[in-house]
Amino acid sequence: MARPTDFTQEIADAICLKLAEGNSLRSICRADEMPNKSTVLRWLLDPAHAAFCDQYTRARALQVDGMVDEMPDIADDGSNDFVAKTNGDGSTTEAFNSEHVQRSRLRIDTRKWVAERMAPKKYGTKVALTDPDGGPLTVQIVKFSDIEKPDADDQTAGA
Repeated sequence: MARPTDFTQEIADAICLKLAEGNSLRSICRADEMPNKSTVLRWLLDPAHAAFCDQYTRARALQVDGMVDEMPDIADDGSNDFVAKTNGDGSTTEAFNSEHVQRSRLRIDTRKWVAERMAPKKYGTKVALTDPDGGPLTVQIVKFSDIEKPDADDQTAGA
């Protein structure tokens, strides 16, 4: 069966649902019943499919929220943090599984990085600009012509 190339709302809905569930466009388009990624991108750029572009944008926003929602689950899942090791005498002991913990950290860090870039206003690092007392920052604009020039004596005294 050939991959679809003609736009249908049914395919658009399936793509957006899978995006909102957290799947990447790349993985969605690997399925035989889905169009190639280039076809989807062409649809997004086509003004005739503006409604699909809006739907896709909303699905991408939901995708980011889904990634953020997954982070506590990944962090709290300690099911593979320890593995049973068989010793030479046949006894078993629990051993720390560093690889699993590092993979979990990588999964969380990747989701944080993506969320910060895809939704910077919502998930990006916030910088608060305040005065030393915590109040609003004020900006004073000074013209160079308003600044007093040092006397010639003052310039040579510092040298």
